[in-house]
Amino acid sequence: MSARVDTTCPDPVRRPVMVQQWNDIVFVHWRFEPRAVQALLPPGVEVDTFDGSAWVGLIPFHMDGLGFPIRGLHPLPYVGSFPEVNVRTYVRSGSRRGVYFLSLDIDRWLPALVARGAYRIPYCVGDVRHVRVGEVVTSSVRRSWPRSSQPAATQMIVRVGAPVDADPLAAFLTARWGLISSNPTGRFGYAPVDHPAWSLQEATIDVLDESLLAAAGLPAPVGDPHVRYSTGTQVRIGLPRSIR
Repeated sequence: MSARVDTTCPDPVRRPVMVQQWNDIVFVHWRFEPRAVQALLPPGVEVDTFDGSAWVGLIPFHMDGLGFPIRGLHPLPYVGSFPEVNVRTYVRSGSRRGVYFLSLDIDRWLPALVARGAYRIPYCVGDVRHVRVGEVVTSSVRRSWPRSSQPAATQMIVRVGAPVDADPLAAFLTARWGLISSNPTGRFGYAPVDHPAWSLQEATIDVLDESLLAAAGLPAPVGDPHVRYSTGTQVRIGLPRSIR
């Protein structure tokens, strides 16, 4: 059995508005100077730090069982299962702490357009793949929309290792219980996210060729990344709430 990060959701979702399963998730994180990340955040959102550094993650996984907790709508056809690779950081807004996405690449047009239009979450569309064979996880992105002046792609091969014990940095990077984003009115919202504590394993990068961080506006990362893997978890998402 994999070791578990010793933390639980402080605000469990009693009535989810959406459910999903995150499978074969790889957490690859780099340290950044806080001001470099803060420059990408809107007013009212502040970078969250650990050990004096901001942290940015490149997170590939496979989304499965996406749907609403209503019979016949779980999972949703066509959009219920797809690979995803996101670039995210960790922030505070008001009294809330959570994930802030810089980009999310998938291979489905409908959820990307809905998320961008209704929630202003920066989904992108292209050729996205994420597969585990044995102890090797292979992920790739070749973004086709929205188009930009520079490439936005990733090729990653990760080798999964032994279970690892909980540690404060892994908890800071993975035990996140909400998403912070703006809505069409310009106000910030917080969507609570509830799931069991992660079962984490060691992971090492065999191949990494990526330009998604630069496409998000970040400088080149310095130093070795912090890498972990999880077989996945079931997720419950609550109704978004306004942040004052």
